[in-house]
Amino acid sequence: MRVLLIGANGYLGRFVADRLLADPAVQLTTLGRGDDADVRFDLATGSPGALTRFLDAVHPGVVVNCAGATRGGARELTRHNTVAVATVCEALRRSGCGARLVQIGCSSEYGPSQHGSSTAEDSVPRPGGPYGVSKLAATELVLGSGLDAVVLRVFSPAGPGTPAGSPLGRLAEAMRRAMQSGDSDLKLGGLGVQRDFVDVRDVARAVHAASLSAAQGVINIGSGRAVRLRDAAATLARVAGYGGTLHELDGPPGGHLRPAIGHPRTDSDHPAPVAFPYPDGCGSWQQADVRTARDRLGWRPRINLEESLADIWMEAACRI
Repeated sequence: MRVLLIGANGYLGRFVADRLLADPAVQLTTLGRGDDADVRFDLATGSPGALTRFLDAVHPGVVVNCAGATRGGARELTRHNTVAVATVCEALRRSGCGARLVQIGCSSEYGPSQHGSSTAEDSVPRPGGPYGVSKLAATELVLGSGLDAVVLRVFSPAGPGTPAGSPLGRLAEAMRRAMQSGDSDLKLGGLGVQRDFVDVRDVARAVHAASLSAAQGVINIGSGRAVRLRDAAATLARVAGYGGTLHELDGPPGGHLRPAIGHPRTDSDHPAPVAFPYPDGCGSWQQADVRTARDRLGWRPRINLEESLADIWMEAACRI
């Protein structure tokens, strides 16, 4: 089976590439903006006609699209997340290759959900920010394209390679700095949100399974369990061997401190608090209903959050 992977150099794309390359039945070709791609092509600016000619030449059986942007203004997000997908869909419609499309969506498409609930694929999407809007528009393009296609809505990915600018990445970096400087007190803010973390390697397994399946429509990819960021911080402190005290800011700047671990100090010389806001527009709670992935892909998450956090910490520790 020949697979064309778009966005192989991104956070998710690197692990998807590794997973596909581990399958001896897969012949992998990568397409992207970077020099490491087999073929350089910018979906945001390239024409559907040019991509169609490439598809007809390579004739893949599956196209996996991991490309996209997570940051930037509404115009940039639309260009990279929506216009780019429109280019892929149009090229596939024009091409004679008949390839199946596996599109990587995200949980931000759903927006805020009720505390304690599990979000299923039939939930009405109400994205709370431009990123979620741009990804939802891409999903609608895929679903309305008439192609053999599936959209994997990935919840909060974690594990090795986690971007330093993400909430978990910033948390690990703050802890690294505290350990490097010998600071026994670390103030943290914004830890009350709860997210469904799924290891990036499990995501790659889901993409592989979706490539081989006949499933169509939207399928959630998550752990099925929401975790408070404060609990993730406590786990990270344990796996890192951080012996200091974590102080959680549970109010606005200048408010009182409540300890997440240990006993608080009120010294005025504490460093400034580190906040970890979730800019995904999903509010304080998100948890995936992953039964569809189990039933239609035969997929279940295998890697627990502690292992994911340990891998995040190993990369941060290398900078000490």
